[in-house]
Amino acid sequence: MLKHMKVHKHLKPGENGTLRLFERFGDTLLCVRYRYDAIRDVRIKTAEIIVDEKPGKGVPRIRETDSVLVQVPFSMKALRDRLKDVGAKWDPVQKLWRVRWGLIRGDKELMERVVRE
Repeated sequence: MLKHMKVHKHLKPGENGTLRLFERFGDTLLCVRYRYDAIRDVRIKTAEIIVDEKPGKGVPRIRETDSVLVQVPFSMKALRDRLKDVGAKWDPVQKLWRVRWGLIRGDKELMERVVRE
């Protein structure tokens, strides 16, 4: 249904065309959109509102190119070899392996050993 509609106006709360909705929803109103459905030949007004808000901090997202530290004990030779194969470098100061996230993403065993900095 929405793929046939074209947005003609995108308004912020308080602008003309949003006043009644702003009175109704108050600070929970984020925006109002006017859409036109060419198939049914109608104009539609939609409102985006906040329906839930919880405290908490967002989880930082790791990008493919970000460097991460991986802790692998000396006794786990197979894991160390997998890290070497993808180009990981040993950090003698921190005693951890440094590797780009994109190279180990998908390897559950290595991902579980990533140390949060």
